[in-house]
Amino acid sequence: MATRKAGPSEEDIWGQMAGAIGVLVTVTACLAAVKHKLGLPWWGAVALVVGVLVLLGYAAWWIRRRITRYLASQPQKQTATVLPQDAPAVETTEPQAAIDQGLTTVLSRAGVIGQDQTILAADVTVEQLDVGTVYKFLLPPGRTADDVASRLGSVASMFGVTRLHLKLEKSRRSERHVHLLVLKEPPFTHPFPAPTREQIRAFEGVPLGHEVTGELYGVPTFEKASLLVGGMTQMGKTTLVNGLITCLLIAYGDFDLYLLDGKLCGLTEFQKIAVRYEASDDPAVLESMLDELLERVDSRYLKMQAAKQNRQPAPAFTPVFFIIDEAADFYVDDGSKESQEIVRRCEDKSRKLVSKSLESGISTIMMTQRPSNDAIPVKVRDQFLYRMCLYVAAKGTAKVALGDSYFETVAPIHPALMDPSIKGQAVLFAGGTSTLIRGFYFPDQFIWGVVDEVIERQQKTIEKAPESPLTMAIRMMQDQGVEFIATEDLAPAVGITEENAVERGKKLGKLLGIPSVKGPKGARRGYQLADLIAAAKTES
Repeated sequence: MATRKAGPSEEDIWGQMAGAIGVLVTVTACLAAVKHKLGLPWWGAVALVVGVLVLLGYAAWWIRRRITRYLASQPQKQTATVLPQDAPAVETTEPQAAIDQGLTTVLSRAGVIGQDQTILAADVTVEQLDVGTVYKFLLPPGRTADDVASRLGSVASMFGVTRLHLKLEKSRRSERHVHLLVLKEPPFTHPFPAPTREQIRAFEGVPLGHEVTGELYGVPTFEKASLLVGGMTQMGKTTLVNGLITCLLIAYGDFDLYLLDGKLCGLTEFQKIAVRYEASDDPAVLESMLDELLERVDSRYLKMQAAKQNRQPAPAFTPVFFIIDEAADFYVDDGSKESQEIVRRCEDKSRKLVSKSLESGISTIMMTQRPSNDAIPVKVRDQFLYRMCLYVAAKGTAKVALGDSYFETVAPIHPALMDPSIKGQAVLFAGGTSTLIRGFYFPDQFIWGVVDEVIERQQKTIEKAPESPLTMAIRMMQDQGVEFIATEDLAPAVGITEENAVERGKKLGKLLGIPSVKGPKGARRGYQLADLIAAAKTES
């Protein structure tokens, strides 16, 4: 609690009065001496003496100002020699005191703590890492880690680095404990090696990339969560998401994958293991896939409702991931009324899928290279729990990907600060925390190996499945080594002897649970082996 300063005592007042009388007498004597010596009138003597006093006062002020500036520069030089991240972490009292003084200077000048507050020597530890220095310290009472987070830009300038060189972690001990990493070099100056299968499996959650220390970083789960990825073109979005799918295949094991490849060739590595793969930028294709997934959502909710009504455990569903590359292209019409209506329906169905599907285990991942206000409809992008933004040039563009209120959150990272020459860098905003990461780059051979393992696992699952018309059709086609079979050739094999072609096609479609498609030459309708396998993998 602040105390009021006491006023001057009576003795001080008498002393000041005596000093003032002495000054008056001295000035009068000087004036008389000047007048007598120079023969000036009284007004001339007064003017001369006042002018001399003013010049002497200015000279004293100028000298004092230079001395003050010189003394003020000395603590700054001391900070520069103490705080850089390559300073040795020693335990002796004298260097530790210097570090504490430097931290106090940095935090006070950055506005984190008050000018009258200090960081105590006993409350500071310094740890050297390969990538930089970690300062662990206790803030004075009344200050919290949020005070540091809100001033990270100013703190970085005091260290002589950029905001991206700093990583702040809150301690679980108290709000006053802070861990602050100061990097030696700009983040991701040197690439980290891609993780192994064992590292991915050991990670608690789904890894999305490396953080600035080289540790794996990601999200705890994709259950009840979806992800929106934005960034300018050629910034590494597709490579990042290819790494994400690869990690999902290793970490999650079995799941159903729906791919809509708006780039036409960005996700082709995973085509063979997808329940449905479409390479198109036609909004009508998006609507078709949304309808299929919403049908699965409704079916799952009916099963969940029945389980609750019958007081049974909630049913376990196979996770489903719907991944859309270049999503913005599907929300643009060609000006016709028909196209505008399709886009409108896509917006409504996309919002419904992202918001409603989470409880049923269906997650959506959207990517766009045009994160502008009209790229992804607001009512769609507002539904995403996880946000990721690669390099963008403007603050407004970053808000589209990260959320309109992102820069009001704790310790936000501006994506425009990232080096655009380092591909795959991104700001991940999840759980109210911003983290700078760089996505994994897996060699093609590694991805192909993971995909082949999944294909082999899926084949074994089909072989062990109970005998059904669907599995009979798959085995028949595999035995014959064909990728397509006509309806008239498949129907007798599963016990349909209807002579009328239309009725035969209806019965077969109902029996298999999927519609027929046109043959390679469009002459006859039938079934693709890939479609049958996808149907066999899929549960409602």
